[in-house]
Amino acid sequence: MSESQLLHFVFGGELENPAECKFRDLEDLDIVGVFPDYDSAEKAWRSKAQSTVDNAHMRYFIVHMHKLLDPDGDGKF
Repeated sequence: MSESQLLHFVFGGELENPAECKFRDLEDLDIVGVFPDYDSAEKAWRSKAQSTVDNAHMRYFIVHMHKLLDPDGDGKF
């Protein structure tokens, strides 16, 4: 049996208000990529987040795609 993939999606963008999760421009989102595990996604997230630290409106996120694709965790759609 093969090991399951725990895919993670990293993206970011400028928020209208730093206290809310509403992006200023959806067409201007920074799609960082899809990563095979949390550790590699976190490294990419940390790098992007640190590079934009001077912009209080810029936020990056890690989405646990594996939880969206397989919410029951049983390896089936």
